[in-house]
Amino acid sequence: MAITDDHQIVIDGITALLQGHPHIRIAHIATSGKTMLELLKNAPVDVLLTDIMMPEMTGQELAKAVKQAFPETRILALSMSGQGDIVNEMINEADIAGYVLKNISKQDLIAAIEKVASGGIYFSEEVLNELARFDQVAKENETAQLTAREIEIIRLIEKELSNKAIAEKLFISERTVETHRKNIFRKTNASSVLGLIKYAYQHKLI
Repeated sequence: MAITDDHQIVIDGITALLQGHPHIRIAHIATSGKTMLELLKNAPVDVLLTDIMMPEMTGQELAKAVKQAFPETRILALSMSGQGDIVNEMINEADIAGYVLKNISKQDLIAAIEKVASGGIYFSEEVLNELARFDQVAKENETAQLTAREIEIIRLIEKELSNKAIAEKLFISERTVETHRKNIFRKTNASSVLGLIKYAYQHKLI
């Protein structure tokens, strides 16, 4: 297997946890996605454990590149948080086999690696919960059927712009802004600006 994380101390910690395990051999370690890609060219691995938030090349970008160049390599993502949009993107675009959080126990990490290596999938419970929440939010957004212009106006409302200021910024009439506001509040079931902003944050509109 291979491990990519931009913090050497994280790599050292994972390596120490896995040391001596009879079924796991660490072939490559790298602190950047580009370095890992070069290492894999010389010797592909069964499982790649990769961090998500990395500079220069993110975990998402690395996962996509690996899946394209080394389709036999199974990808297990590692992160501080399981953001639903990121997990969903990696499932759809990089076909990852698993996603675990950095607070995972040694026993669960080994179980995740072994399951992924054997062709299975492994997602931490917290990640599955976040995915479910993300799917629910997506469904609610679809139900609300907010237009691109309405979302644009919500973002300007969040910046505390008045109807007049919004109208000037978007080159539309103030009456048109008022109509959009009424439709926005109706679609989101918000009864106040605060309620609307809360809805927007919960549904990742801003």
